[in-house]
Amino acid sequence: MQILNQEKLKNKRRLKKSQILLLGSFLVFIGIILLSWNYIITLKDEVYSDMRVEIVMGDEDSLSIITVPVSKNLNTDSTYVEEYPELEEVIDYSKYVGVLEIPKIGLKRGFYGSDNRYNNIQYNVAVIRGSEFPDVDRGNLILMAHSGNAYISYFRYLYKLELGDMAYVTFKGKKYTYTLVNTYDVPKVGQAKIIRNFDKTTLTLITCTHNSDDYQSIYILEQV
Repeated sequence: MQILNQEKLKNKRRLKKSQILLLGSFLVFIGIILLSWNYIITLKDEVYSDMRVEIVMGDEDSLSIITVPVSKNLNTDSTYVEEYPELEEVIDYSKYVGVLEIPKIGLKRGFYGSDNRYNNIQYNVAVIRGSEFPDVDRGNLILMAHSGNAYISYFRYLYKLELGDMAYVTFKGKKYTYTLVNTYDVPKVGQAKIIRNFDKTTLTLITCTHNSDDYQSIYILEQV
């Protein structure tokens, strides 16, 4: 009888050890899941962001531009003056047809000609076909890029610009200065209506509206 009781006690101890080991393994597994959860969520958000900007923005070939003149009496004079520090990023000007700079938001990005394979918002700031470069009097250079959180969202901070803020375009070795005179939002319906003064040489920037999947924002800047 004593031997039988000892055997039962041993079996109970083995069972308890097995239960403890199983519980410990389960807790370790749960710990690994919890520790990796934030990483999984972050990775999912990044992938979703890349997909979302691609889906809602499309590419420049799908965008139809409608240009509308503003009243010639529209006051577009600006007395806003501000000094900006030089940006540290070095641009290889030989790679691009031009370079866009907006110091207030830390943007300095080259762009290709409309016939270049890399002139696509999935890679760069894109030039819309039919644009005129800054050396064309009363022309309109139209640039488009993504906003949002993806690595290609070069226009993510355009929404921080205010009327009177400055932008610069370097083209053929000459630097042209622009000032922001108007911003407005339009629904994403495959067309972007550009309202500008035809007596002015213009730079137009187009991107998704900040915190919106249904609108895109138009920024009108005039050469000074």
